[in-house]
Amino acid sequence: MTSFDKTEEHTPAGQEHGKGALPAADRPLTIALAGNPNSGKSTVFNHYTGSRQHVANYPGITVDRKEGLLKAGGEKVRLIDLPGTYALTAYSQDELVARLGLTREAPDCVIDVINSGAMERNLYLAVQIMELGRPLALILNMYDEVEKQGIEINSERLSGLLDLPVYPAVARAGQGLKAALEGSVKLARDARDAGNQPKPLFISYGPDLDPVLEEMAKLVEESGIFAGQYPSRWVAIKLMERDSEVIAAVRKANPGLADALRGKYDAVARHLRATAGSYPEALIADYRYGFISSLLRQGVIARKEETLGRMAASDRVDKVLTHRLLGPLIMLGVLYLMYKITFGLGGIPMGWVEDFFGWMNESVSAVMEDGLAKSMIVSGIIDGVGAVMSFVPLILVMFLLISVLEDSGYMARVAYMLDRIFRAFGLHGYSVMPFIVSGGIAGGCAVPGVMACRTLRSPRERLATILTLPFMTCGAKLPVFLLLAAAFFPDNETKVMMIVSLAAWASALLVARLLRSTLIRGEATPFVMELPPYRIPTLFGIIFHALERVWQYIKKAGTVILAISILIWAGMSFPELPEDLSAPYAERIAAYEEQSAAAGEAGAGEEALAAIGEAKTEVENQLAELALENSYAGRIGKALEPVSASVGFDWRVNIALVGGLGAKEVIVSTLGTAYSLGAVDPEEAGSLSTRIAHDAKWNPAVAAALMIFVLLYSPCFVTLVVMKQEAGSWKWVAFSLAFDTMLAFVAAVGVYQAGSLILSS
Repeated sequence: MTSFDKTEEHTPAGQEHGKGALPAADRPLTIALAGNPNSGKSTVFNHYTGSRQHVANYPGITVDRKEGLLKAGGEKVRLIDLPGTYALTAYSQDELVARLGLTREAPDCVIDVINSGAMERNLYLAVQIMELGRPLALILNMYDEVEKQGIEINSERLSGLLDLPVYPAVARAGQGLKAALEGSVKLARDARDAGNQPKPLFISYGPDLDPVLEEMAKLVEESGIFAGQYPSRWVAIKLMERDSEVIAAVRKANPGLADALRGKYDAVARHLRATAGSYPEALIADYRYGFISSLLRQGVIARKEETLGRMAASDRVDKVLTHRLLGPLIMLGVLYLMYKITFGLGGIPMGWVEDFFGWMNESVSAVMEDGLAKSMIVSGIIDGVGAVMSFVPLILVMFLLISVLEDSGYMARVAYMLDRIFRAFGLHGYSVMPFIVSGGIAGGCAVPGVMACRTLRSPRERLATILTLPFMTCGAKLPVFLLLAAAFFPDNETKVMMIVSLAAWASALLVARLLRSTLIRGEATPFVMELPPYRIPTLFGIIFHALERVWQYIKKAGTVILAISILIWAGMSFPELPEDLSAPYAERIAAYEEQSAAAGEAGAGEEALAAIGEAKTEVENQLAELALENSYAGRIGKALEPVSASVGFDWRVNIALVGGLGAKEVIVSTLGTAYSLGAVDPEEAGSLSTRIAHDAKWNPAVAAALMIFVLLYSPCFVTLVVMKQEAGSWKWVAFSLAFDTMLAFVAAVGVYQAGSLILSS
């Protein structure tokens, strides 16, 4: 019978042995709970410990490690919940903490929680624990889901082949967990009674590595560095995997031994590159998976015919979609088709939204008297927020299509394909998902993308990924690209968006290669990824995910963008133009009004009245533009013009780009406000796209330069804050702000100058 101890007392980590330690018969049994992320390990831990648990960390390591006390099988048990990890190589803090939990804590037994639906991938960790020599029990979790898929797992057969206890379970329902705990307690008690002597699993790594591993293990054993902590062959394997912690420990204890071991690694690495085009870490992973695969083929897993048919069909599809040559071409075709559908379906409702905000502008202008209140509502709110909201139909269509790609399983194939490319630029395969989350296909956000970098094992690869994510075409930048593409490349919108997306990827990868070759040097880490099964997306799921993202966009337009739009409007409206500057224009406007009235009384024709009206409107626009230039925002924009002139940006664009440092969506709303304040006749103003297209200061070269600048320049404020949290230092935030902006400026100058030459030729 399993029961839980109500006491909260526990034995501190590292106090089981040595001075002050309890006698072996009196101290609680220590059981470590290991497993891959998302295997259900936390559910198992919570079931066993309930509320009798606490969180602790290792000194100098910020990753949490939970502990709990319970009673089972007549024994007091101290249960340690290790971080979820795929391997025991210290690429990340998660893996390092998990390994310390299996060595420094010296558990009497380890329970490895396995996702039964991904046996091959999950057993990879189990094999490494067995190589470490720790007594091990397996919990095959999510057993019910496997049975529903038509897959049968012979747990008794697996137990016999591995010579360890295996327990099928459904953790969320508590099924099988009682037997697993009681069996693990018996295993732990027997191991303690036998003196906890490690019994490492031996796996052959082939004729190239086995002799070298034997030589390295002998040198390690003779040195006595890891005596009583790690088996010598396990240390040799870690050295062959270039495990940074083990390498550092050997070098600190015996530099001469470290050099000798490195020499043996270098020799076999050169041999593998020359003969097999591979490297030791990859070969070790291949042999481990080969061991697991041969294990599962010995009657452990049986699939019904319909399941085999589905898997065979999925494999055939993957051979095409992830093909080295066809795969990337298909991916580009999918991206092109997505943009084509977006503009084709979204263009019509986009016009409706623009007309709606134009109607609002005219209606409010007609009923409100001239003044600051009218200016703020019409120019600051309606034109500012309306410029952003007009892109909701396009973004909705794009998000619907992205949801289809995600829910079908195709996005995971994209990540798998891009790993080969990413490795060439010093990044990791797991960097792909943060890039996609940040807008790698279109419409993401850099904030969750930066946070998703926590899954990356190597601190160097994680930092390089964090610093290059802001180059992606996030949802905040999309309205700028869509606006400029519609205004200056109306017949080639899809091609322009494709070019922008490819430019984002190219920029990120090239900068990553630069960083990994200079400031963030280090070796690349191995990549292993499970491809989820193909699924037919549900209509509800597609609509739900798309609307959820669109709602986030609309919420930002109604809160952050609204607030910043009002602030920018204020910056564009104050201080008011001094009377000595405005008086001449006011006199000319009054003169035109008198002239118009006199002409009307004299019975002048419509053409004469229209000419007077146009002359008056021209003076009003000059006055409005002079007032805008005199404002605080206008002065900032004008001050930047000597620099921005080489890119073709005028002071209006400069104001928008400064506002974009707060949030990229503000760029469009700021341009909307700036052009609204500069065009006093709503009927003549038209949509923002029309206004800038007819502005003499704009041309396709300026538009292309602005697109590349917005794509590359400093991340928004929120992204910078999150980058600080994840990178751990403000110096990298400052580097990102300065480097990205300088890179954007240089690239924009090149695009503008080249475009200007083409237009003038």
